[in-house]
Amino acid sequence: MKWQNALHDYKFYLKIERGLSQNSINSYAADVKKLIRFLEANNISISPLKIDEEIMQKFIYNSAKLINARSQSRLISGLRNFFDYLIFENYIEINPTQLIESPKIGRKLPDTLSIQEIDLIIRQIDLSTPQGERNRAMLETLYSCGLRVTELITLKISDLFFDEGFIRVLGKGNKQRFVPINNRDKTYITNYIKKIRIHIPVKKKFEDNVFLNRNGRQLSRNMVFIIIKKLTELAGIKKRISPHTFRHSFATHLLENGADLRSIQQMLGHESITTTEIYMHVDKSHLRKVINRFHPRK
Repeated sequence: MKWQNALHDYKFYLKIERGLSQNSINSYAADVKKLIRFLEANNISISPLKIDEEIMQKFIYNSAKLINARSQSRLISGLRNFFDYLIFENYIEINPTQLIESPKIGRKLPDTLSIQEIDLIIRQIDLSTPQGERNRAMLETLYSCGLRVTELITLKISDLFFDEGFIRVLGKGNKQRFVPINNRDKTYITNYIKKIRIHIPVKKKFEDNVFLNRNGRQLSRNMVFIIIKKLTELAGIKKRISPHTFRHSFATHLLENGADLRSIQQMLGHESITTTEIYMHVDKSHLRKVINRFHPRK
């Protein structure tokens, strides 16, 4: 089996069997491509079915010189998943990465914004432009509904159930969830759709997308990053802010105000509550509130 054939079949497996998004598939494929480039650069001609632990160790050691511990750990995990796929398909019996230890890394707590900082960033939007109305609606939706950036740019008009007070979100693995939406955000989205979007010549296949670029197509993830970076700079905030920061802030502020982890888990679309539990580390004051309210030795 050639590497390119194995990679092609692996990507098909990730899409059909695992139901992963295209971004996740590209990420997994990138790990395998790094290994392929290493083999080519070192004139190592070997099939993915014959590669052994020794070669994998050399590759990981070489990569460690170029990337940090967190990226190295993610690379090992990605390759382990690739060889697990080959085992699943009965191509090989042993995963050559199984004895390779990932570097020890501390748990990285997410950056968050205060309510005042979020308001400050949104106030930097120039509402005199059509893009301003769109950007305000987007940022309010990121924060008010806790969406991932991909979930935001793929949000459909047919996903808006404003009378019921919910939006339908297509998350990782094409899993659907319903998230409550507040009246302010509903107003911003409605104003954008009725006053701005209606004048955009929408391209085919994007008729149902809520947020569009000037050319009537779906916004790119990168464009949302650029918009937020520019607004953050205008607001004079020195933190490293991304669209995901609004999602982290959504969860943290809910926890601070007494929401339970199970509800936050459902709204974020986390498959496991252990992923949601990271917000307990962000806001330790919540733990004190629980003790003060429920423990008999207050």
